[in-house]
Amino acid sequence: MAKKTVRDIDVAGKRVLVRVDFNVPLDKNGHVSDDTRIVEALPTINYLVEQGAKVILVSHLGRPKGQINEKYKMDPVAKKLSELLGREVVKVDECVGDQPREAIGRMRGGDVILLENVRFHPEEEKNDEKFSRQLADLADIYVNDAFGTAHRAHASTEGVSEFLPAVAGFLMEKELDILGRLLIHPERPFVAIIGGAKVSDKIAVVSNLLDKVDTMVIGGGMSNTFLKAQGYDVGKSLLETDKIDLAKGLIAEAKNKGVKLLLPLDVVVAPGAAPDAEQKTVPAGQIPADWMALDIGQETVALFTEAMKAASTIVWNGPMGVFEMAPFAKGTEAIARAMAESKATTIIGGGDSASAVKKAGVADKITHISTGGGASLEFLEGKVLPGVAVLMEK
Repeated sequence: MAKKTVRDIDVAGKRVLVRVDFNVPLDKNGHVSDDTRIVEALPTINYLVEQGAKVILVSHLGRPKGQINEKYKMDPVAKKLSELLGREVVKVDECVGDQPREAIGRMRGGDVILLENVRFHPEEEKNDEKFSRQLADLADIYVNDAFGTAHRAHASTEGVSEFLPAVAGFLMEKELDILGRLLIHPERPFVAIIGGAKVSDKIAVVSNLLDKVDTMVIGGGMSNTFLKAQGYDVGKSLLETDKIDLAKGLIAEAKNKGVKLLLPLDVVVAPGAAPDAEQKTVPAGQIPADWMALDIGQETVALFTEAMKAASTIVWNGPMGVFEMAPFAKGTEAIARAMAESKATTIIGGGDSASAVKKAGVADKITHISTGGGASLEFLEGKVLPGVAVLMEK
């Protein structure tokens, strides 16, 4: 079912509490170093401003663990948002109680304020009812535009909707629309590329997507468990021995469903994960006993790229190796470039893959980069996200 958005309700003159995801990286001087998440929220904020709403923004930043922490105050975010909006955004030093109430009382239609980090209160992550009500008391309408936290049942993402009419912002709408289409009627051939360190993090995604895709590509540390399941020796590579049977089951399931399952043909190995380590490329089954696989090799890149060339839809989540280290980033970067060159609808499921396409300088050539790593993963697993479930149906 489609969810109501800010377009579907009258917001003029109303106090609108918008949950945004302004959990952005800050540099050592405390300035915003990547404003992507703020930029993604601008369409919703601008729309509400144009409609004459009183816009009250609330977000978390970092992991302050329910305590006030100078490092995670929202001031740099307010400054950056003011620049991007071209209007002053008043930062309030608290998110509930008298201070925000007084600031909101002074607002005129079209004004924007940003409340203090909602995670300075332990009640936020506990989804405390009283705290949810305190947040709701500040507004007439609740808008969730924070897809990146929609998989968390917190006070500002779920609890507050008990007390206010709740609708989606435009970023939330876009994420649900694009990821939803992916699961319901993707253009075929549909290729999923799943990487990252552990099978255990991605089991549910692989399992759910096996019902939907034509080709499943598996790389990164998790591919070792699949290679081991096929009887290959993986040396001292990252391996989840307790997941080998599960990997065998997924390989068999792919075969039964007629899904092509592609695993690495060759890997870049080294004695350890260090930027200056000696390295070489070996066939996937021939990793020396005391070496570890840290990236996919050229033959694998060619195999994976070939599958992508034929695709009409590609979704990618998780790197192909230890891409934080330049010598082991080539495979991940090659996948990023192949996605950029593809004629397919290309979707990046947030997280490390989003960093990879930015690092490769091809982010602008990707159809959609999801703003939520964990949220997009759970969505692709077929889970209902708490922050989405509570929004009003159309």
